Amino acid sequence: MASIQLKEISTRAPKEFDKDETKAKMDEMLGQMDELQNLLYASNTYSVLIILQGMDASGKDGAVRKVFGPMNPQGVTVHSFKVPTEEELAHDFLWRIHKYAPAKGMIQIFNRSQYEDVLVTRVHKLIDDKTAMLRMKAINDFEELLARHNNTVILKFYLHVSEEEQSERLKERLKEDRKKWKYNANDFEEAKLRKQYRKAYEDCFKYCNKVPWIIVPADQNWYKEYIIAKTIVKGLENLNMKYPQLNK
Repeated sequence: MASIQLKEISTRAPKEFDKDETKAKMDEMLGQMDELQNLLYASNTYSVLIILQGMDASGKDGAVRKVFGPMNPQGVTVHSFKVPTEEELAHDFLWRIHKYAPAKGMIQIFNRSQYEDVLVTRVHKLIDDKTAMLRMKAINDFEELLARHNNTVILKFYLHVSEEEQSERLKERLKEDRKKWKYNANDFEEAKLRKQYRKAYEDCFKYCNKVPWIIVPADQNWYKEYIIAKTIVKGLENLNMKYPQLNK
């Protein structure tokens, strides 16, 4: 597989996409997702793991709210992986991840994920390259385990936001009341490490691609949400699920 170079990929929707038309299609897909989620839950055969990764302010929280908000909350859970606790650090790096893997019939969303342990840790020199490569192999094995032994459909999204848009969104956290709770002075320092994060992400795309990554242009929220929803609908439709029949 050719290496993915993020600087060569646009962060905006192709020009042929009309915002209003795309939003209308999005509304249709949300209806499809509702039915497919019901099928997933009722058939209790497959599970779905959605992984959302991206730079700070790339729109992960918004994607969770807009794409998954209309779903039945009985069948969807979200977990955000933050700085590991003391207990989590006392275990292997996947310990805290594995216990949130989805059960059959469920959709589990990871807002950040196991990949933080080969991203933040590398950028801040907490692990060396050799350890990072070993961890990426372990991540591949973990994802294969879920797919083979729990019928887990894994969809991995990288939300690709431009430096300019990221900067604007981080500044909004200082101005808008509904976003101030997200403000963290450290976010601006992390944004300065954008090139290092980009390189770490590109290594993830290269070495953890048995489950392919979907690079989602994220400067325009309406297009980002459309691509995520479209990918999920296609993935669920490919399962050809059927409702269980009454036992006679």
